[in-house]
Amino acid sequence: MNKLYIGNVSAEASEEDFETIFEQWKIPHSGPFLIKTGYAFVDCPDEKAAMKAIDVLSGKVELHGKVLEVEHSVPKRQRSCKLQIRNIPPHMQWEVLDGMLAQYGAVENCEQVNTDTETAVVNVRYASKDQARLAMEKLNGSMMENYALKVSYIPDETAVQEGPSAGGRRGFNARGTPRSGSPGLGARPKVQPDIPLRMLVPTQFVGAIIGKEGATIRNITKQTHSKIDIHRKENAGAAEKPITIQSSPDGCSNACTAIMQIMQKEAVDTKFTEEIPLKILAHNNFVGRLIGKEGRNLKKIEQDTGCKITISPLQDLTLYNPERTITVKGSIEACARAEQEVMKKVREAYDSDMAAMNLQSNLIPGLNLNALGLFPGGGPGMGSSMSSVPPPGAHGGCPPFGQGHPESETVHLFIPALAVGAIIGKQGQHIKQLSHFAGASIKIAPAEGMDPKQRMVIIVGPPEAQFKAQCRLFGKLKEENFFGPKEEVKLEAHIKVPSFAAGRVIGKGGKTVNELQNLTCAEVVVPRDQTPDENDQVIVKISGHFFACQLAQRKIQEILAQVRRQQQPKPTSGAQPPMPRRK
Repeated sequence: MNKLYIGNVSAEASEEDFETIFEQWKIPHSGPFLIKTGYAFVDCPDEKAAMKAIDVLSGKVELHGKVLEVEHSVPKRQRSCKLQIRNIPPHMQWEVLDGMLAQYGAVENCEQVNTDTETAVVNVRYASKDQARLAMEKLNGSMMENYALKVSYIPDETAVQEGPSAGGRRGFNARGTPRSGSPGLGARPKVQPDIPLRMLVPTQFVGAIIGKEGATIRNITKQTHSKIDIHRKENAGAAEKPITIQSSPDGCSNACTAIMQIMQKEAVDTKFTEEIPLKILAHNNFVGRLIGKEGRNLKKIEQDTGCKITISPLQDLTLYNPERTITVKGSIEACARAEQEVMKKVREAYDSDMAAMNLQSNLIPGLNLNALGLFPGGGPGMGSSMSSVPPPGAHGGCPPFGQGHPESETVHLFIPALAVGAIIGKQGQHIKQLSHFAGASIKIAPAEGMDPKQRMVIIVGPPEAQFKAQCRLFGKLKEENFFGPKEEVKLEAHIKVPSFAAGRVIGKGGKTVNELQNLTCAEVVVPRDQTPDENDQVIVKISGHFFACQLAQRKIQEILAQVRRQQQPKPTSGAQPPMPRRK
């Protein structure tokens, strides 16, 4: 499966041309290029290298006026039941994909392929050759959420042995092993790209960075395999302009170094005497983890690189500017090393958050994570740039428990008493806007009989509304400095559960609650010897940072839904509705 077919090859193309292209894109190959009239073949050392060649070259790289087409080389006798589908939309759910594939026949196996691309890739095996051919004809080039699917055969090693009469395994259960990313396992296909590097440069150096007729910026783009956007029209008259660099971590670092070198040369040529620090922009969500507990992460980067690093204050943030400025002072070489370490921490925080958010999107059907404004717009997979994408599950996801609409939930969130004014806002404007945004009822409980240092916020609404409302409340407390820049916001939430279901949350010997805590990183406590309230309910306490808290809430609601289903009377055979139970 590591041999490649390269199509649409010009008659002028030579082996040296292909060597140059593969070397330029850092794609290893394990043999010579076999060039024929109009096409060529090459072997790659492994599947990862073959996938990289397909992803970065096919339909994107031009050679002697022709855009190359790259796919797996599959002998005709092995073009049987196995297909590879690429360019799957980043937010498509497995249920939607399964439904789409099932239109063309019985799918025996569907598994995710790990790639470094923004979009997802799966390998699919159909029950028969005809079904695979039909899927190939119908799906290849078809549009899904503005993405053109790319479908190709992959070698079906069993095809030679089975022969044309082999029917394969059929039936509902013949689906192969569960793939990572199946809904039952909670994960999703890897669809998130690398986070871009964003930096600020003095406006007077923008012309030098672009160069005459764009030659300089084109050269940097080509050498570093980066996409570079200089946002010249933003903030007219401002002393600095933002630049967004999208590439691999190494590509971003190389482009950043090249830009710093150009600015340094321009400063010498124009006798610009002020120091030119490196200024990196990072979303406020990631800065706490960049700084580290008691500032340890930042201090270590300063010590390792010899740079002086400062971060703009929280007070500079606005609703429209959620980014902090990280200023790095030192030599170009030292700044380049600091940039690598800073962005490494930022990417780790980003990956952690996106993994948690993707897990949330499986647990909350219909949740459009990109519309929540947790990340700045403009970067791949983030913020408003993706707001036009339909929410996950919009084409086939179903609400929980088989209901027409998700059930409303009540959560009691405890915040610092001093933060109540900030949450309510002037004349109640902030809490009204928050309720409207989230689609939830949000009320501050009276202070009587409570811990004077805490106040209870009562949030009532379905799962997505809970996610939005709690997310903004956690964020507001951080913005208003109720938690220090080096602290993560951790709050306590209470959920009431029927007293008869409390044992299910705890599990035999505490097994369920322990597993819950290990999975979510939240502290989950069902206080013993509680007296049920007038509705025969007891409290489950959840403490932790936002994503831990959310995941624990969803898992507990899953347990309650399971209990509710088991409490319902089983329907009788036939179409008759179940008889109501006698009191």
